[in-house]
Amino acid sequence: MTDYARDAAAVRGATDRLMTSVSRLDETAVTEPSLLPGWTRGHVLAHLARNADALVNLLTWARTGEPTPMYASEDARDREIEDAATRLLPIHLDDLRTSAFRFNVAAAALPANRRPFEVTMRRGVVEQAGRLPFRRLAEVELHHVDLGVGYTLADLPAAFVEQELDFLTEERFAGRVDVPALRLVSGDGGRVRYTGGEGEPLTVEGSPAALLGWLSGRTDGADLSCPDAPLPSLPPLG
Repeated sequence: MTDYARDAAAVRGATDRLMTSVSRLDETAVTEPSLLPGWTRGHVLAHLARNADALVNLLTWARTGEPTPMYASEDARDREIEDAATRLLPIHLDDLRTSAFRFNVAAAALPANRRPFEVTMRRGVVEQAGRLPFRRLAEVELHHVDLGVGYTLADLPAAFVEQELDFLTEERFAGRVDVPALRLVSGDGGRVRYTGGEGEPLTVEGSPAALLGWLSGRTDGADLSCPDAPLPSLPPLG
């Protein structure tokens, strides 16, 4: 379950960890491939900065009632990331820092009575403004992993892992005909979650971090147990 104040505070903590990792890089490391196919670390950093500003647009929309899209267009989004990917490390660091500050200010400025206000994200996804800090938290935490700088799925805060597992199972994959019915068991006798389409569910067991890695497309699920059948492939999150 999302909690606006808690999630906003978690974003600040996650951003601090991200900035510490990025500050240890050098110019060569920024141009090297990330763990995301086709993207360098510079692409990931540019995306993180622009995502912060895109969510500022949505928070402003919720606060004022004036429609403000995340991005001018999908092409404009992609072009901004591509153009910024090759910037020098100090410029990336400054952009990450200032865009994070703008997000924190916008999050703090949203009155409690405007948090139920619905805004439209990319691809027509409708979301309550009160859940935008959680959305930002997922971006920062998972893309920190994607940088491939030593911050791994095992380093993700346990509370975030549980929250993101709830989101993926209850919202992203629930009821989808292109996802088999799944029974996900966290750890040794841990929590059980159900997701996917109809039918007899296939049991998949593993640590919460391992389940999150598979569901989010960060791993192939090799560290999971699927005793009754081969582990199925999942569609990308997009």
